[in-house]
Amino acid sequence: MHNYRFTSTIWQLLVLVGMVCPTYAQVRPAPLDLRCDLLRHTDQVRQNGLPLTVSLETASQQAETYQFAHIFSPQPQFNWALDNAIRRASAYRILLASSPQLLQQNQADYWDSKKVKSSQQQVTYAGKALIPGKVYHWKVQVWDQKNQVSSFSGPTAFYYSPPDPAEVFSHHTLAAEIQKPVALVKRAAGSYFLDFGKDALAQLQLKLSSEKTDTVWIEVGELLQAPQVVHKNPGRNIRYLKVPLLVQKGTFDYRITWPPNARRDSRNPIQMPSYIGEVYPFRYVSIENFAGELSLESVQRKIVFYPFDENAASFHSSDTILNQVWDLCKYSIKATSFTGYYVDGDRERIPYEADALINQLSHYAVDAEYSMARRSLDYLIFHPTWPTEWSMQNVLIAWYDYLYTGDVRAIQKYYPDLQHKTLQALAGPNGLISTRTNLQSDAFLQSIHITKAFDGRRGLHDNVDWPQTGNYIGPEKEHPGETDGFVYNPYNAVVNAYYYHCLLLMEKMARLLQKPADAKQYQNKAQQVYQAFQTTFRDPATSLIKDGDSTSHSSLHANMYALAFGLVPAADQEKVLQFIKTRRMACSVYGAQFLMDALYEGGYADYALELLTATTQRSWYNMIRSGSTISMEAWDIVYKPNLDLNHAWGATPANTIVRKLMGVEPLSPGFDTFQIKPQVGELTFARLKTPTIKGLVSVVYEKKAKQNLLEVIIPGGTVAMVYMPQDPQHTTLFVDGKKVAIAPQNGFFVLKNVQPGQHVLSTQ
Repeated sequence: MHNYRFTSTIWQLLVLVGMVCPTYAQVRPAPLDLRCDLLRHTDQVRQNGLPLTVSLETASQQAETYQFAHIFSPQPQFNWALDNAIRRASAYRILLASSPQLLQQNQADYWDSKKVKSSQQQVTYAGKALIPGKVYHWKVQVWDQKNQVSSFSGPTAFYYSPPDPAEVFSHHTLAAEIQKPVALVKRAAGSYFLDFGKDALAQLQLKLSSEKTDTVWIEVGELLQAPQVVHKNPGRNIRYLKVPLLVQKGTFDYRITWPPNARRDSRNPIQMPSYIGEVYPFRYVSIENFAGELSLESVQRKIVFYPFDENAASFHSSDTILNQVWDLCKYSIKATSFTGYYVDGDRERIPYEADALINQLSHYAVDAEYSMARRSLDYLIFHPTWPTEWSMQNVLIAWYDYLYTGDVRAIQKYYPDLQHKTLQALAGPNGLISTRTNLQSDAFLQSIHITKAFDGRRGLHDNVDWPQTGNYIGPEKEHPGETDGFVYNPYNAVVNAYYYHCLLLMEKMARLLQKPADAKQYQNKAQQVYQAFQTTFRDPATSLIKDGDSTSHSSLHANMYALAFGLVPAADQEKVLQFIKTRRMACSVYGAQFLMDALYEGGYADYALELLTATTQRSWYNMIRSGSTISMEAWDIVYKPNLDLNHAWGATPANTIVRKLMGVEPLSPGFDTFQIKPQVGELTFARLKTPTIKGLVSVVYEKKAKQNLLEVIIPGGTVAMVYMPQDPQHTTLFVDGKKVAIAPQNGFFVLKNVQPGQHVLSTQ
């Protein structure tokens, strides 16, 4: 009897602290998608990029042989998602141990947070000091709002790395995948053609059985000249390579060694790590003079990319072209991640701010991966490029990092640098900034880390769009270059639209960091710039935005940036939108990002969809028609003869479809609150799954004869604002089968505070 009482008391104590739960209590679903310093799968071990089942402890003792994620923060941050059956947690408990055996027994020799009353899903480590070079194991459980406890999550582990002066943020190592050709054709004796289905940055590996020793010729390329013929002269930077391979009699393994690219290497590109080696973009392979027989197993391609979850996002709609554009852009994000930084593609392999911003938003849309954006931001802060606007894009990248993750550390670290990157030092008496008023002093350039010329340019130069010049003018193009005939003036409307937007973001950052004086200063500057913008750039005769302070010309760019960044007064918006519509796609694939934002923010979803699904020469579908399987640097080779076929800044639809067409965007940092605002235009059906730091969001919208349906799945720990499109044919709103009396607003029925779980909205 005494033993029973003792055991019962211990059991009650264990229940109280959460180490066990009574059998009569309902156990809630365990936390999901564990992250350490924003990284998932920190216990994954790779060798030369390929995944292994070796334990992280074993790998950490043989770092020269294996690769794995490195956590650099002495106080790493832990994140997890909730099953949507849990609306919001009321408490959590984290266990962190130095061995998996201890953790399995619910023992934590480094940190037992105990039961902490909080709804947080993002917690900073607060245990014993971690020892560099060691592996740690952790798991988490939560309590729901009824104080019902979940089971513990599955355990995971991370390696706490010694400091690395070259690395600020935790990151994964590169991944690789072995692929077989999807097609093999024997064209003649000794002549073979192979197709891998899609272009990729990769290595070529062969296992050949030859009847004699002889030289075999290998061709690789990105485009075809004719069926089963690799294009030998596809363009200056569209890749083609022919190399000899001495094949021995018998069966041997071979790997093609890619030649060095002297021009690229002279520009200080991001280098491939030694554990991966050099890569080359190709889809097609031709083999000539081979005295043997090939099979699909004879030739393999090892593609390289940053770890990517193929199943994290999906989209399908009633428009087959839009579906192809989505597939193109989603794959582009994976394929162009091959250096671990956001680079401009294979040609230069240099990070550019504009590429990084579009890449960041599109990466968030198709895979909840946040470390590449941070790593790229750190690089760009200290290795800036020459365009004026792109300096300010650092501010946007930092803000989106915080908005999508809820993690303030990047803003905290770079706040002083971001202040300089706004370029407020170039402001004139009217508050507007200019690069052409002799204010680019050495001290100013040093403050934004410009210490040398870039591409022969000293200091900042206004960009607007790229390329700025070009000779091709055809039925779809009125002006040379991609600037729609923009007239460059000392005070530039596009540059100052960016400046205004950055001031607003800096005000938010200052308040976040509890710097009220800074916040007030940025608020006042933004108000001054808004007024000066209207006085300087608004044409009172047309209500349009002029390109500059001493011209009457109005371009697409001046108007679309002003609209996207909130600088067009409400009374002028319809005229501006109508003007934008007349210009069609008179911008580059880079400018298209902001054109799409402006159109959806202005309520022109039908026209935006028309551009997304266009089949003209200046369209995303033209990239597919041109034979590319990765988004291109420009709309077509005729507009940029030195374009390449692996540029993620051409993948704008990946984020536009998620953020604007389906309307899934965070309203508060870390997706605590977010909106679902479908603007599907003429589509009759659209289905989206997109990942967030809090879990998967699902949206299905369908137009039917008798009703329109909107089905959403909202992850646990979040609250959504859901917009149900208003339809004159269907005026009665039902939510989860119940009639709801809500007056529509601006074309939508708006439901606030929609809780986690699955919900069905319909209008009948």
